[in-house]
Amino acid sequence: MNDSLVIAGKSYGSRLLVGTGKYKDFDETRAAIDASGAEIVTVAIRRTNIGQNPGEPNLLDVLPPERFTILPNTAGCYTADDAVRTLRLARELLDGHALVKLEVLGDPKTLFPNMPETLKAAEVLVKDGFDVMVYCADDPIQAKMLEDMGCAAVMPLASLIGSGMGILNPWNLRLIIDQAKVPVLVDAGVGTASDAAIAMELGCDGVLMNTAIAHAQNPVLMASAMKKAVECGREAFLAGRMPRKFYSADPSSPTSGLIGS
Repeated sequence: MNDSLVIAGKSYGSRLLVGTGKYKDFDETRAAIDASGAEIVTVAIRRTNIGQNPGEPNLLDVLPPERFTILPNTAGCYTADDAVRTLRLARELLDGHALVKLEVLGDPKTLFPNMPETLKAAEVLVKDGFDVMVYCADDPIQAKMLEDMGCAAVMPLASLIGSGMGILNPWNLRLIIDQAKVPVLVDAGVGTASDAAIAMELGCDGVLMNTAIAHAQNPVLMASAMKKAVECGREAFLAGRMPRKFYSADPSSPTSGLIGS
């Protein structure tokens, strides 16, 4: 079955996107990403060297762009201007690469998105030719505004970044999914494999995560678990679950021909 994830006109076999931060070293980073099967890896330009600091270890030596789609992100940016400047730098470092992840944070404690600044930055970046995947609140109205603006994907949070709390508001996610004509990917808050499976069962097109894998006791094993969870959640969504029947049972075995009937 051909069930590719399509973002900005490009098809991907994996619906799991992973971050590259918080690992103990680059070797563990590569091993976990290989185990995850991810094809898109996101890189925090302000925190990771991809060539802007000559002489320092370069992440691209471990995750070569010819093997992975590098997704520069604006982690650590709190204004639209900073985010736009950061992604323009990334485009220069990656030879004109257009696919980016926009996040403009509201405060350092919750890392909740600052939506007015996010909308402002998204408008500038789309007009500047970027394919923008955008971290946003689980607000159906603002998600629709970002889509109408021309963003390539909307990425509502499941819960706070790095919290591992899972999907706290599945109803808002369903509202966003049901109206969207671009991919919807859960971004932030996934803690374990069941969270990823639930996101996919709801109808999300993909899941992006970092801390859930990097801070697991065995990151490589957790990456493998997340790969399977995303795949099985997607299959369950496509299969269509049975209807819930409250206060009513339905026996699994045939009832005809029973003794005494």
